[in-house]
Amino acid sequence: MPKGLVVKNTGSHYRVRTDSGALFDCKVKGNFRLKGLRSTSPVAVGDNVTFEVTAASSSLPGTVGEGWITDIEDRSNYIIRKASNLSKQSHIIAANVDQCLLMVTVSHPETSTVFIDRFLAVSEAYRIPVHIVINKADLYDASELRIAELLSTLYDSLGYTCHLISCANNTLYPGPSSLLPFLEGRTTLLSGNSGVGKSTLLNLLLPDACQKTAALSAAHDTGMHTTTFSEMFALPGSGWLIDTPGIKGFGTFDMEREEVSHYFRELFALSPNCRYGNCTHTHEPGCAVRDALDKGLVAPSRYASYLSMLEDKEETKYR
Repeated sequence: MPKGLVVKNTGSHYRVRTDSGALFDCKVKGNFRLKGLRSTSPVAVGDNVTFEVTAASSSLPGTVGEGWITDIEDRSNYIIRKASNLSKQSHIIAANVDQCLLMVTVSHPETSTVFIDRFLAVSEAYRIPVHIVINKADLYDASELRIAELLSTLYDSLGYTCHLISCANNTLYPGPSSLLPFLEGRTTLLSGNSGVGKSTLLNLLLPDACQKTAALSAAHDTGMHTTTFSEMFALPGSGWLIDTPGIKGFGTFDMEREEVSHYFRELFALSPNCRYGNCTHTHEPGCAVRDALDKGLVAPSRYASYLSMLEDKEETKYR
């Protein structure tokens, strides 16, 4: 049976690309499940799959046939979050990625540091490097630019490369093309809240992508979903960019409570100095993390994000 790469996921159909470049419109059977993982969708963009051809033609434009996905190859990694309305199930955003571009904005709309830190923690758990892209620099006033600079300083100090860009006015700030050297030859997941400019960035990098864009909601200064499914796009030269729907929240999944601090780099580095080996960094005497927090060596926003993730794990225990 033929093999291919899942390059598009609409929720019920999957577009599979073979090595020759042929595209097939595929489905999965109702009883198809991943072993040991309850997911809203068992197949993700970026998966390498085996499929059975069921029709030599397809009514879907651009595809040459139809099929059933019969098997998924082992994944090197994946980005996963708790499904929005199904707390005991997961949503796999993408699989087999080399790195992530997390696109954020200081305002129009505002991306919370809790969201950023949750995304970074999940990426850290699967050893996936993350670049943080702060977009819409041309819209910020002096105080907002200062916040953007502080965010860059904080996350750069933790080893996460930050980029301050403008998709709308790259005469004032670097534009999307400044990111191309970091994307070359890699499979990159593009993620972030709705309205931060992911589809705009993609259209500027790949004009043929023709992703829809929309203005912000005037009432709430929040983004409106314009991308409704995940899709991989081939980059000029080599590499892939995976566009995903905007995410409003990022509930962590498949992570034990005692592991959470491992995925905050600065907390993990300090934890060997705690008096107790099983320190939760919340109340124990002799905690090196809380001592560093008191001395201004740990960012309060990062510690608050850590506590919020501990609360997730505490709630899960009683379900």
